[in-house]
This record gives sequence, structure tokens and C-alpha cells, in this order.
Amino acid sequence: MTSSQDPSPGERAPPSRAVQTVLDALEKLRFGAIQLTVHEGRLVQVDVTERHRYPN
Repeated sequence: MTSSQDPSPGERAPPSRAVQTVLDALEKLRFGAIQLTVHEGRLVQVDVTERHRYPN
């Protein structure tokens, strides 16, 4: 018996909170870096460094 939360074939499960945090940061970031900290195979921290570029 499958639980009601299991996606059907061809359907994706909603992203976890950690993955959604990374996707949101990536979507907002124009210049910069996203650093992921992993402990024992699990994402525990997301650091976003944003850079602002100004024309000369």
C-alpha cells in the first residue's frame, strides 16, 4: 500500500525545505556565490554572498 504523499510515476515530489532554500537563493542571486555546508551527508547550512556590480 502506498501512502498518499508518494508521487505517482512521472510526478515529482515537492522539494524539501533545504532544497527549496537553495532554489530560492539561486533564483534571486544575480552575481555572487552560494555555499552549502553538509554534515554527515545532510545539508545543514546555506550561505549566500551577493555581489553588486556598478558600471564604470
